[in-house]
Amino acid sequence: MKMNKLKKLAVMGLLVATTMAMTGCGGKDNQPAAADGDDKNPEKEMVTIGIIQQAEHSALEDAKQGFMDGLKANGFEEGVTVTFDAKNALNDPSNLQTIAQGFNNQKVDLICAIGTSAAQSAAQATVESQIPVVATAVTDYETAKLVESNDKPNTNVTGTSDMNPVKEQLDLLVTLVPDIKTVGVIYTSSEPNSELQVNMLKEYAQTLELDVMEATVTSVNDIQQAVQSLSGKVQGLYVPTDNIVASAIPTLLNVTEAEKLPIICGEAGMVEAGGTATLGIDYYALGLQTGEMAARILNGESKPADMPIEFLKDMTVTINKGAADRIELTFPADLIEKAGDNIIE
Repeated sequence: MKMNKLKKLAVMGLLVATTMAMTGCGGKDNQPAAADGDDKNPEKEMVTIGIIQQAEHSALEDAKQGFMDGLKANGFEEGVTVTFDAKNALNDPSNLQTIAQGFNNQKVDLICAIGTSAAQSAAQATVESQIPVVATAVTDYETAKLVESNDKPNTNVTGTSDMNPVKEQLDLLVTLVPDIKTVGVIYTSSEPNSELQVNMLKEYAQTLELDVMEATVTSVNDIQQAVQSLSGKVQGLYVPTDNIVASAIPTLLNVTEAEKLPIICGEAGMVEAGGTATLGIDYYALGLQTGEMAARILNGESKPADMPIEFLKDMTVTINKGAADRIELTFPADLIEKAGDNIIE
């Protein structure tokens, strides 16, 4: 479920408190140092950040907002000390390349890349300039060939991972469908991080003596045919954090609701769009964490090559009661209790 305003403010407040505790103060001391005599010229203090977002869906929007709020909490306020140039590629590879190259030509101070393909485009565009790239909503940086290792990137790229608790998500599907025999999974064939999650799913499914049936897509136009290919052969569907599939959940529902198939999603935004449930990443909180990393780079405290990829420890249960009702599925009482306020009616 998309984080409500009060919840976002609480997360941001915690980040501010943590930052102040670490620095002994806040606000101005976290801003870039101005040269002597320049404090009356705000233009000298202004930095420009290019934001390249891979696709249009709620998880990536939450990550972007969290990133901007995380920077603000660390002294980089829009219009005061930072200018944001945010662009959305709408899942078009050529748009990603154009946007990334444009930011490189503009010589922005830092690029925030939201999504794996966005991060790859930004990394390729900045090979020579070495403009810092801080990414988020990337599952595995090593698999995507963005870094030498997650512990020590040794490139101009660092950021936060949205690695899923795949095992726990499959356990959730088994809880909802105890007699399940075959799990269907849909993902983008060209997305390495989706493939990584599917491999994790298949490996764990073997230990549960479950079969996994795959259907791959190359664009949103393939999704209806892909889900139809699973019709009548699976008892539940798993969708990883795949940007193309996430942007077309309503297309999946055209088939799954008629088949009364539950959909376990990689993240809460897909549940909000009509999926059944997830135990997954809070993308707003992930964005906040990414913004804090960017602030350390802009303050000259760290550089991407030496900054390990960071992970979000806390996962959130989100359930869609309306979606469950439409497929005649009842959530266990303990799952409803775990979801708390994250229940979509």
